[in-house]
Amino acid sequence: MIDFKEILSVSLILFSVIDILGSIPIIINLRKKVGHVQSGKATLVAGVLMILFLVAGKSILGLFGIGVEDFAIAGALIIFALGAEMILGIELFKPDPEATAGASIVPIAFPLIAGAGTLTTILTLKAEFAQLNIAIGIVLNLVFVYAVLKSTTWLERKLGKTGLDVLRRIFGIILLSIAVKIFKTNVFPSEMF
Repeated sequence: MIDFKEILSVSLILFSVIDILGSIPIIINLRKKVGHVQSGKATLVAGVLMILFLVAGKSILGLFGIGVEDFAIAGALIIFALGAEMILGIELFKPDPEATAGASIVPIAFPLIAGAGTLTTILTLKAEFAQLNIAIGIVLNLVFVYAVLKSTTWLERKLGKTGLDVLRRIFGIILLSIAVKIFKTNVFPSEMF
């Protein structure tokens, strides 16, 4: 059942994790190195990866004997690390600087857009939200990702370095809060509170 509150929550969480605005400097640098980034191709590949993980992620985990709660806790830790990275200006997850060939797929579609943090978050969201609402949230984020990829040069001029830094830190705080909530929900049963 479509729930607009869930869709909004999922969209904001994924928006924070994907952090496409915070990735603008990486995308601009990549465009300087390879000349052109295919925005549509990158968005499509990232979308396929996210939907595939939404649909089959639980089955994949089952092959390894991992429960959704276990994965949610691991996801909370990754989301926490991403948030800390954004707030503190440190780099915990380092992209491969050698991966310039096929830049639309690697590193933009994966792991920049549909990376470990995003895929972990999608599976973690399944513990709290309906799959349809998550899928709609993914599509809404992909539309935004495509628009940002198409307009990185314009955004760089308009936001400036300070604007991008402020956005990155705001979404970092949101991610830290989300990580704490997911961790608390999955480690401590609700009847304890």
